[in-house]
Amino acid sequence: MFRKSPIEFAVALLFFLFVSAPIILAQESVLRTGDLAPTEVDRIIRAFTAKETEFRLALNQYSFKRDAILQSIGMGGQVTGEYHRVSTFTFDDSGNRYEKISFFPMPSFEGLVTQEDLEDLGGIQPFPLEPSKINKYNFKYVGKEKIDELSLYVFDVTPKVTPDPKKTKERLFVGRVWVDDQDLQIVKAKGKGVPETKTNKFPVVETYREQFGGRYWFPTYSYADEELLFEDGNTLHVRMKVRYSDFAPARADVKIIEVDEADAPKKETKPPATPPGKP
Repeated sequence: MFRKSPIEFAVALLFFLFVSAPIILAQESVLRTGDLAPTEVDRIIRAFTAKETEFRLALNQYSFKRDAILQSIGMGGQVTGEYHRVSTFTFDDSGNRYEKISFFPMPSFEGLVTQEDLEDLGGIQPFPLEPSKINKYNFKYVGKEKIDELSLYVFDVTPKVTPDPKKTKERLFVGRVWVDDQDLQIVKAKGKGVPETKTNKFPVVETYREQFGGRYWFPTYSYADEELLFEDGNTLHVRMKVRYSDFAPARADVKIIEVDEADAPKKETKPPATPPGKP
């Protein structure tokens, strides 16, 4: 969550992935509204949510590099502060993710950056709409849209009940997803995490996916640029970018040994190339 507060940073980890073949570009397109039979809408939803689980499991078979940048923006669009972290992620045989930081200069970002903020670079989680969670959402079919050479179904997604931040740490997705009409896979998403509070606000994150191995569409680039307005009247203009590269099928052979804390791999507590035409 972004808070208008003194500079303070928590070590937080992102989840997300992939680079390879065709990519959804940020281009103008025309949304053609229309209706589908309820049974067809239900079939499409069940198909692409099932693929989300398949993709999440496939993600655990890869190591990759993540380059995450969070910036505060001042008058005239100048960058007034920055959080920049470059890491390589890998897994052990139990599926636990480990981070090796290769670049992490002293942050100068003007707000508080939390674990939720870094997760939101991937759209809350890389695959928030798995079958186990779809009963928590309402899906509304909006129409069809063509982006590049892909013909896409468009769905608006909203939680049936917004979680109470006083009772749970659960966060849900609200926004829009684009689903390939042939493979029935999500190839683009735009939305944010809820709930928000008076002091904690989230920007809208746009996430693009690329196809890997002719089968999986994995997130490869996320972007947000928004001025957050807090109920006390304060504002914070934030810009976020995350890119993924150097993907390779691999699992780490991790051994538990006595090492200095500074040399120990950092284990994620929540397992999460600029494409042409992107900001």
